[in-house]
Amino acid sequence: MATQALITGNGDNRRTLVVVFLRGAADGLALVPPIEDEHYYRARPRLGIAKKDAVRLDDRFGLHPRLAPLAAAWAEGELAVVHACGSEDGTRSHFEAQDLMEHGGLVAGGWLGRFLRARPAAASGALTCVAVGKTLPECLLGAPSVTVMQGLDDFALGGRTPAFRTQLERLYAMERGQLGAAARDTFDALQRIDAMRSTVYRPAHGASYGRDDFTTGLSQLARLIKADVGLEAASIDLPGWDSHFAQQGQVESLAGRLAAGLEAFRRDLGPRMATTTVVVMTEFGRTVEENSAFGTDHGRGSTLFVLGGGVHGGRMHGEWRGLDPAGLEPRGVFEGYGDLPVWNNYRDVLAPVLLRHGADDAGLAGVFPEWALKPISLYG
Repeated sequence: MATQALITGNGDNRRTLVVVFLRGAADGLALVPPIEDEHYYRARPRLGIAKKDAVRLDDRFGLHPRLAPLAAAWAEGELAVVHACGSEDGTRSHFEAQDLMEHGGLVAGGWLGRFLRARPAAASGALTCVAVGKTLPECLLGAPSVTVMQGLDDFALGGRTPAFRTQLERLYAMERGQLGAAARDTFDALQRIDAMRSTVYRPAHGASYGRDDFTTGLSQLARLIKADVGLEAASIDLPGWDSHFAQQGQVESLAGRLAAGLEAFRRDLGPRMATTTVVVMTEFGRTVEENSAFGTDHGRGSTLFVLGGGVHGGRMHGEWRGLDPAGLEPRGVFEGYGDLPVWNNYRDVLAPVLLRHGADDAGLAGVFPEWALKPISLYG
């Protein structure tokens, strides 16, 4: 059963946070290469993104050519990038690093779940928070309510049998107080979902979504946002970034899907992007130096993207010290270049995003306990 809790009916809330997790440790040095750093090309003579092929961002960095669809968002000030970003986890284990990052530290529950619970005016409807996929992500553990679904067809009561719903409506019509109000909101929202399912979705502003799971999931989220069902937070994954072997083709394919999906989502929402934020994050980055299998191994710092309204975009944020081997993180017995350090903790990037989406300073302390926050100035 896809319906896991009551629907909020909070259509007045127009602000939505979408978290995209690139599972498998995306190579930030391929997605946003430091094209003016000679050490980059020394460490990656075969895998380095050529300066002539990159989409130049500023006097230090460029975008991977397959991320070119995001160049418009950068130019229009709606895309910000934080390099050398990640967590304090040094195990280079996918499982441990993802667990630490999604929990927000060595603490119970997930950081996004705690945020949804800690806000001064927290809502608790099933469509307040949606996880696109088959399983509940760790970042949403502890949320007041979450609906896990792959598409709108998953969201129904009794297999969308009219007689069953009619009986439920009669039953709950006798209820008063919060239970009765929640039931009425539920049935109203289900009617809106039914109306969405019964019509062919036509993305706005010339947006065109692909047919893969990631872009299809983003199109479903865009529909929910525009339908005013009260969606406040959503999570969606793009897996497959563990690029130990033959990295070039793997990253090209995934980067193309990421950029195409995000640009279609941005174009589709149009003015709604002013109150929508998309955070793209990964558990850790890859080694600075390429390996003998035309790939990269588990590293440390990677890249985090923030797309949406109000962000001070069109610029790099956070600290960057370059790839001189003297300033890199040693890899123990490994020779050659070290790893890109984590100079910018992901919590310090998420903190201003959560403030924009309704958290207060006291709430942030509960979202990221035992961490002394130093928020990056993402917003003007």
